[in-house]
Amino acid sequence: MRLSSPDLWTLLWIVLLFNAMGCIQSIRCKPKSFRESIIVLEVNSSIDSNPTSIDESSSVVLRYRTPHFRAFARVLVPPVAGKETWTIGWIQACNHMEFYNKYGNKGMSSWELPDLRDAKIQAISDSDGVNYPWYGNTTETCTIVGPTKKDSKFTVSMNDNFYPSVTWGVPVSDSNVPQLSSIHRDQSFTTWLVAINQATSETLVLQTIRWRMQLHIQVDPDKPLGHRAILREPVAQEQPRILGKNEPIPPNAMVKPNANDAQVLMWRPKIGDPVVVIPSKYLFD
Repeated sequence: MRLSSPDLWTLLWIVLLFNAMGCIQSIRCKPKSFRESIIVLEVNSSIDSNPTSIDESSSVVLRYRTPHFRAFARVLVPPVAGKETWTIGWIQACNHMEFYNKYGNKGMSSWELPDLRDAKIQAISDSDGVNYPWYGNTTETCTIVGPTKKDSKFTVSMNDNFYPSVTWGVPVSDSNVPQLSSIHRDQSFTTWLVAINQATSETLVLQTIRWRMQLHIQVDPDKPLGHRAILREPVAQEQPRILGKNEPIPPNAMVKPNANDAQVLMWRPKIGDPVVVIPSKYLFD
């Protein structure tokens, strides 16, 4: 049987139509990967507007409390088809630290991160020291266990600030005579919103934030307790920057030690050799 030209065109049209439908159907049925489907609906970051508060209630130490850095994200994860477990949350690392407490003409104490100070590493983990690499494990993370049938919508948030104690007297002296004359602190951090596959360790950087905390306190040790310290500029902190292009996470930001365990307190006298006052809590290889 021979087909006329109209019949041939009709048959060709039917074949093309079914092929097209098959392509559309295959596209619809093919599930998106987690990387393609996760959506950051909203991200906010700020440093509180209140100035650093100073506490002179102790005759042994000066205490201060800086404003809080805060980060918040709202995330949407469409249904996860496979048996995958993903944790989404905040990871933070310290990129730079200057923390000096000067004692007149005697010298200064200094909290230091030796590997960061000596440029051996780009950054050091600022994890809570338990839930590596995460900053924390309460409001800071959320875990999605697949397969799921519905959208998962959730928020993850974190905050950070400094609340240290600084001795009035020279830290290597038995005397508690007030000699503290100034406090200088300048630290920079990178904070990432991240999704990590618990089985494969695949890591997706969803957002990158950079922020900095600066502090200068002038102290007159000869004045009576309660009237010695004055907060100098900057009183208001520079606000965090949410980057338009994400930055990769340095390897040291993902593993032990964290900054709190790696830091050492040094005494650096005007005359003589430096002394380790408080060694690192972490035993390096």
